[in-house]
Formats: sequence, structure tokens, C-alpha cells
Amino acid sequence: MKKSIIKKIVFLLIALAGSVSGYSQTDSLTYYLDIAGKNNPTVLQRYNEYLASLQKVPQVGSLPDPQLEMGVFLSPMELISGNQVAEIKLMQMFPWFGVIRNAKDEMSLMAKAKYETMRDAKLQVYYDVQRAWFDLYKVNQNILISEKNLNLLKTIERLTLVKYKSGTANTGSSSGSKMSGGSSSPTISSGSTGMNTSGSTSGMSKSSPTQQASSSIGPMGSSSGGTGLSDVYQIQIEMGDLENNIASLKNEKQIVLSRFNSLLNRPQRTQVKGPDLLSAEPLDSLYLSVLDTLFIRNPMLVMLQYEQQSLEARRKMQKQMGYPMVGLGVNYSVINKSDMSTSTMNGQDMIMPMVTLTLPVYRKKYKAMQIETNLLKTASAQNYQATANALQSEYYEALQLYNDAQRRMKLYESQSQLAKRTLDILIKTFSTSNSSLTEVLRVRQQLFDYDFKEVEALTDLNRAEAWIKRLRQ
Repeated sequence: MKKSIIKKIVFLLIALAGSVSGYSQTDSLTYYLDIAGKNNPTVLQRYNEYLASLQKVPQVGSLPDPQLEMGVFLSPMELISGNQVAEIKLMQMFPWFGVIRNAKDEMSLMAKAKYETMRDAKLQVYYDVQRAWFDLYKVNQNILISEKNLNLLKTIERLTLVKYKSGTANTGSSSGSKMSGGSSSPTISSGSTGMNTSGSTSGMSKSSPTQQASSSIGPMGSSSGGTGLSDVYQIQIEMGDLENNIASLKNEKQIVLSRFNSLLNRPQRTQVKGPDLLSAEPLDSLYLSVLDTLFIRNPMLVMLQYEQQSLEARRKMQKQMGYPMVGLGVNYSVINKSDMSTSTMNGQDMIMPMVTLTLPVYRKKYKAMQIETNLLKTASAQNYQATANALQSEYYEALQLYNDAQRRMKLYESQSQLAKRTLDILIKTFSTSNSSLTEVLRVRQQLFDYDFKEVEALTDLNRAEAWIKRLRQ
């Protein structure tokens, strides 16, 4: 009995572990990259083009089709040895030595170039999936930061209402106006937070708690708390802006999800959990070293190398095509016996071996073919150099983004911690009427901006790492 219970418990634990591991796998970036590599239409297109190019190798690696000629005499042709009634000819042409070999080499190298094109498409899709994954993290974090700030504003609103009801808001506000030089309204950066003034209307609609507080205060409260009431309105305006910003971020999230699912070639509304945390570990020094062999594995450069090699094989083939082609065959004559013939070979069929030789005397076309191939080789070499220069420029751009993101991450992390400590102190002193609301909102706005910028820097760091790996693979 006990053994059976123990077996059931072990079985349930194994099943639970399997389900947990499966859940983590299905929500990992590696899992989605695997789906994109198998399902993305662009990758599948390039893969089928590669398979199609492989089929050209046996096409050019075969001999020309043999020629069979058959003729029947309607009236038998009288010969000395009988009457000929039919003639059959079979001929097989053979290109000059090396033509077929070089043709196969050309097509094989072109197929390898197609494979590198497919590999480049897959790496690009992987990079696009990673960028969408990082953008999803950024949007999710921005929503969390905005909701956190909204809760903070609600806390400040409650403190302001308490001060307003107690009639002490006027003192703090007055001192705050002196500290700010007569300007008590905080400056809200719409560029960094994505806010706009359209949220003020929704903020004004939430003034019912303030109206209730105003009606419950006596004449003294209404005379001494006018500035406190304006502070509450100002907080509610910012709350409306934040709510509008959150709604905008949620719409942006749907766009990112649609782009992400498109890369995976699945329904647009398929839900994706998204990452909870991005790595901030530095890249391996191998990726950051600038060497002569920087992009030796880059598929675009490898593809151009195969293209140049295939053109060299074509040049050799065209040179050999200027030599004669040899044809070997047999001629079979069907002969019936003739009553008029006394020859000992009367009625015996005749077999005649044959040799054919082409005469490539028109040399202009062969010279033009070789000149064309040489020009294409020169163009391919120039394309290789241009691509290498573009990749190098792109690499330095990605490296600059990586270094800049690292620097910004350290800066904003430090600034965010300082702003948070400052805000904690200001909120505590604000509750005792020793600091102004303007200063609290200004530092809160700074903390808000630094949190956004820190998330953006972390996203840029991971994007730069993916970009560098994309160029170096």
C-alpha cells in the first residue's frame, strides 16, 4: 500500500517537473527562434531555391542525348549484295575533355552560394525575432513602470488630501512656491514619457474625492487650502496623462506582438508571454576584437566567394567549349536478298561505325563568352569589397551602440537610485508639510524618466549584442 502511494507521488512529481520545464521552454527565446527557422516563409523560400539549384548539377553533368535516325525505303534500293529496305543511325556526341567536369563544378558552387543566401536569410530572421523579443520586453517594462508611477501618484494624492483636510497644505505650498521662484507647476517631459495633454480631461473627471473633501471642510479649510486644492488637481492631471500613456503602450504591445507572430508565420493574435528579464552580461572578447578575418564566416561574403569560384569554373568550361566535339555512332543497313544477285553477301545486313567531329571555326562567340565571364568575375570581386566595407561600417555602428548602451546603463542605474532616495525623503517630509508638492512631482518625474531610460539602455545593449553576433556569424 505504501509502495503504491510512493509510486504515485513520484509519478506526479515527474509529471509536474515535465510540465514546468515544458512551460519554460515554450516561453524561451530559443524556442521561438527554432519556430522561426522552421516556419518563416522567407527562410523556406531560400531553402527551396537552394534545393532547386542542386538539381542543376545532374543536368549539366550528363552527356548530350544520343541521336537516333531511322529511315525506310518505300521502294527497296537495289544494291549489288541485295535490296536495301531500311537504314538506322545512332550517334552519341562527347564534349571536349573537362567541359562536363567544369560545368558540374560551376553548378555545385552556385548551389553552395544559394545555401549561403539561405543561411543569411535565417540569420536575419533570427535577428528580427530577437529585436521583436527585446521590444516586447521594453513595452512590458514601460507598462509596469507607468503603473508603478500611477500608484505612486495615488499615494501622493492621498497625502495631499490629508493635508488639505487638515488645513496644512497652504504652508507647504507657500514654501514650495518660494523655493521654486514663484513657479509651482512641474515641467513634464512628454518626449521621455510618451505623455500628452489629452489625458488631462480624464484626470479632471476624477476630482470627485477632492470635491467631497472640499465640501466636508469648514470655512477655515476652504480659505486656507486653495493652493492645496490646485495641487490635487495637478496630481490628477498627471494621473490622467499616465493612464493615457499606459493605454498607448498597450496598443504598441499589440503591434509588437503582431510583428513577432508574423516572423514566426502564425496567427497575429497568438499570445506571447515575453521576457521578464534581459541579460546584461558583456559580450565575449572574441566578438569585440577587430581582426582582418572579422567577417570570414559572414554568409554574404562566403556567397560571393562561391560566386567567384563558379565563374572561374565557367571560364574554364567556355575555353574548352571552343574545342571540337567528337561523336561516335553506328549505321545499320537492313538488306533483303535479291534474286538477281549472285554475290556471296546477298541479303546480309551492313554495319558501319561512324565518327563525327564538330568544327568550331566561328571564334567570336567563344571569345565573347570568355570576356563576359571575366567582366562578371571583376564585378563580383568589386561587390565582395563593397559588401566587406559595408559590413565593417555596420559592425562599428553596432559596436558604438553596444558601448553607448553599457555607459548609459551604468549612468541611469546610478541616477535612478539617487532619484529614488531623494523621492523617499521628499515624500516623508511632504507628509509633515516640510516640502512642496512641486519638488515631489519634479523628482518623481526624474525617477520616471530614468527608469524608462534604463530599460531602453538594457534593450539597446541586447539589440547591439544580437547585431554584432549577426554580423560575425
